[in-house]
Amino acid sequence: MTTYRSRTRNQGRFRNLAGYDRWLTFATLSLLAFGTVLVYAATKNWFASQHLDPQYYLKRHIINIVIGLALAYGTTLIDYRLLRAYTPIVWGLGVLGLIAVLTPGVGSTVNGAKAWIGLPGGFQIQPAELAKISIILGIAMVLAERDGASADPTDRDVLRSLAVAAVPIMLIMLQPDLGTTLIISAAIVIMIAVSGAPTRWIVGLLLLAILGGFVAIKAGVVSEYQIKRLQSFVDPTADPQQSGYQLRQARITIGSGGILGRGLFHGPQTNGRFVPEQQTDFIFTVAGEETGFLGSGLMLLFFGLFFWRAFLIAQRTNDLFGRLVCVGVIAWFAFQTFENIGMAMGLMPMTGVPLPFISYGGSSMFATLVGFGLLQNVHLRSR
Repeated sequence: MTTYRSRTRNQGRFRNLAGYDRWLTFATLSLLAFGTVLVYAATKNWFASQHLDPQYYLKRHIINIVIGLALAYGTTLIDYRLLRAYTPIVWGLGVLGLIAVLTPGVGSTVNGAKAWIGLPGGFQIQPAELAKISIILGIAMVLAERDGASADPTDRDVLRSLAVAAVPIMLIMLQPDLGTTLIISAAIVIMIAVSGAPTRWIVGLLLLAILGGFVAIKAGVVSEYQIKRLQSFVDPTADPQQSGYQLRQARITIGSGGILGRGLFHGPQTNGRFVPEQQTDFIFTVAGEETGFLGSGLMLLFFGLFFWRAFLIAQRTNDLFGRLVCVGVIAWFAFQTFENIGMAMGLMPMTGVPLPFISYGGSSMFATLVGFGLLQNVHLRSR
């Protein structure tokens, strides 16, 4: 009897794996492989020249991916419709993490933002990345719980959803982390729009975001470091020693790759570390220089495949909560991808956000793969 039950459980697990959206999985694994190669290319030669372990970032990046894939798989095991009942707990844990990082002696400051919590072994965790998931789940829960399956959300529903997002966003602004705030805000607006809320809410939120950014700068909530990054977007000579220099070098690095690129591990700009933070926020410059237009284009095709399959999952589900979760994840990934690549090319302001599935970083990788797991979860229960 025990053997039979064990065999039944194993068969259930394999059926669960077979039910995944294969194209979404293929796109995700392709992006992870692409990112692993780029992280190694961005760090190998420089670390070797400094007599350090050239595989230092590679090994940590692979560990992050393995942990992230385990989290993604775990996310698919619980029916997302049951996960809805645990959303308040997930939201509360996200807020507690944001409070902890602001607590003296707990959080550490990197690039002007107190956004990290140190862990044993030299690892760090960024609660704001994980808070993206709790905010998306919280808003989806509020907007999906209303009278009448086809009724549009009322003003009260929208206000409740904004209240759910307001607390973690305020805590993120106190760090301050402008990039994460912008990404979450974009996801919130799109989720509210898809829920059927009146147009006046969308217009009002966009105007509020513009006004809020202006007030934050004037009130000193946004750090001087981040203000200089925004100024460099308008005028690259505004901060020639830091953000302006980084932007110019990023453009040079991408442009030097041409059509076919310089070849992996053979990019002079990359090997010379002319672009700071190249394995994280500016990973796209490595793709531009060493794989050229063709390699970068291939990576964008994988992103396109991912978003296409994610849209189909959102479209096919009849459950409003599941659809809003999918839309929130899609908006999060799409805006962050556009912001990261646009930032590297000088088309968007420098905000310091990683490229999903590609950039080095544990917190970002964990959150991104949990988002992938949520998409698969909705797909599994909507077939």
